[in-house]
Amino acid sequence: MSTTDIIAAIATPPGEGGVGIVRISGSEVLSIADAVFSGSRKPSEAEGGTFLHGRIAEADDVEIDEALLLVFRAPHSYTGEDAVEIQGHGGTVVLRKILRRCLEVGARMAEPGEFTKRAFLNGKMDLVQAEAVADLIHAQSDRAAKAALEQLEGSLSEKFNALYDGLVAVDADLETTLDFVEDELPDDVLPSIAAKLAAQAEALETLLATWDEGRLLREGARVVIMGRPNAGKSTLFNALLGQDRVIVTDIPGTTRDVIEESFVLDGISLRVIDTAGLREAECEIEREGVRRARAHSASADIAIYLIDTSQPFSGEDAEHLHKLDPSRTVVVLNKTDLKHETFDFRLSTFDSIKASLINAAGLDAIKQSIAAKLEAGVDLHTPAHAVISERHRDLLVAARIELSAARSTLSGKEDETVALAAEHLRDALESLGQVTGRTYHDGLLDHIFSRFCIGK
Repeated sequence: MSTTDIIAAIATPPGEGGVGIVRISGSEVLSIADAVFSGSRKPSEAEGGTFLHGRIAEADDVEIDEALLLVFRAPHSYTGEDAVEIQGHGGTVVLRKILRRCLEVGARMAEPGEFTKRAFLNGKMDLVQAEAVADLIHAQSDRAAKAALEQLEGSLSEKFNALYDGLVAVDADLETTLDFVEDELPDDVLPSIAAKLAAQAEALETLLATWDEGRLLREGARVVIMGRPNAGKSTLFNALLGQDRVIVTDIPGTTRDVIEESFVLDGISLRVIDTAGLREAECEIEREGVRRARAHSASADIAIYLIDTSQPFSGEDAEHLHKLDPSRTVVVLNKTDLKHETFDFRLSTFDSIKASLINAAGLDAIKQSIAAKLEAGVDLHTPAHAVISERHRDLLVAARIELSAARSTLSGKEDETVALAAEHLRDALESLGQVTGRTYHDGLLDHIFSRFCIGK
């Protein structure tokens, strides 16, 4: 991916709208703008931050659209290069024609994330901030958006940079000791270095502790609804979403496939999954639905298990519950409005909620129980803050392994022991450097920016 080409892309979502934007960036971008735009002034004559009003035309001067053109002069642009944004009427055909005209006069189509990649390469942001751009675009809740914005503003980068700089200082102290001849190193030097290393290891653990919240904000929590046929699973699914998303009948086995929808609870996006009733089914389709239900329960953050209290407590219910983790399971005792004489529930290790979902009774308590279980790893009542991603976590874990090895070897004064500890520290720094982009390779950049949309 060249960083000298002039790149162009539609920067607004497809479909109809009041305004649509074509973004162009590169060292000779103003020559492209001069070729496609005509107005009272040429874009190449305009100062940065200037809006020009005019028209975009084909090569034969047939007008494509009336437009505004915004000029950015390097380094005061998103990419750090000269750039322009053409604002036309928001329509798929019009924007494609404007983009095609830009490509005809020398621009090329931008790759996914290429504008943000150039911003990184030109020092406008580091990799952690670049990832925050994608997180902000993909945010599904206010809390996720606020966390991404804080990360974009650099708060998480500051923590990674402080950790990196602290380890560089420890490594420098450690390598300095190699200049001492045997038996001349003061006795307190290595213990002092070990203490500094321990402090940096603690800072690393503090960053790692934000992983659970980061995963929930970016991916959402998987909540699977389980239970025997006709226990009220689809009724609960519809009640949580606030709409009749799935069919509800008195016929057992109505739901045969996995159905997933999302809603936001206390700032966390929940991916709620309705599943087929758990039973021994004769129908091949229903058997597959039951298999999928069990597979989803194994990977869910929260399982909601419904029991029909108007029927005798089943050994099948007991068997299914026995396979679930009480710390992440909510048992809903449904249909409490109906007469039941033989219901008996003895699994006291589970949190249970009495409900009549047909009347929405118990729904708030179910939501509160879900939130409480999510809060076991995340405090949803604290202000939103930047948290690490899976990529950050993997690199921090790799650095942690090297730090642990350095600390364990730093127990003697022998030169080879100190040299080995220093080598482990350098490996830890290599991993940490890849978090913010102090060190990077093409594969790392491709991995990060491939998840961006074209035009960003």
